[in-house]
Amino acid sequence: MTPRIAVLASGAGTNLQAILTHLATVGSASAGAVTLVASDRSDAGALALAGRAGIAVAAIPRANDGDSIVALLAAHRVDLVVLAGYLQRVPEVVTRSYRGRMLNVHPALLPAFGGPGMYGMRVHQAVLDAGVKLSGVTVHFVDEEYDHGPIVAQWPVPVLPMDTARVLATRVLRAEHRVYPAAVVAVATGRVTLDAQGKVCGEVGAPLAAPEFRLQTEESKQ
Repeated sequence: MTPRIAVLASGAGTNLQAILTHLATVGSASAGAVTLVASDRSDAGALALAGRAGIAVAAIPRANDGDSIVALLAAHRVDLVVLAGYLQRVPEVVTRSYRGRMLNVHPALLPAFGGPGMYGMRVHQAVLDAGVKLSGVTVHFVDEEYDHGPIVAQWPVPVLPMDTARVLATRVLRAEHRVYPAAVVAVATGRVTLDAQGKVCGEVGAPLAAPEFRLQTEESKQ
């Protein structure tokens, strides 16, 4: 049976598009299929993207109403929930119901530069203000705390001397578009799981191991 994936998004849907592209490239029903895209914003680009792709869409009018969100996901027989730029806190009843079956991506190397209020350009500016040499991408299972759940995959991204927050964000987003879809498929297929003790079992593997996807980007050579 094809794993059914729901994507919750608040914005344009670039990670949604990356996931759809990756699933199409994998070309196997066992890898999963996005069957629902839901948003707290009626004008979210992710909804329009889903509509063009023939994917069911839904509104989340009350982001703090966990029971309604669980009912929506159950109605669509969702196996895995993927947060893709979803800016609302997920209610505890939802995170409990989908323990080990809900993923988020964060544009930094957690546990650094995470927590309430740390999203978008705020993260990248905080990285620059701290003067660190590496940022990156973290994919993690979602629990009841912001940016806190067990880590599924991370990938480092260099911080360069002339970076602005926007330039760094662009570099990190390119990594997100490789790491996140691979992690989604790994969890959807059961290659990566969360055990009863909260330990992540398994590895995301390819394409993270691909030789062309490495820390030394073209920018870092300059």
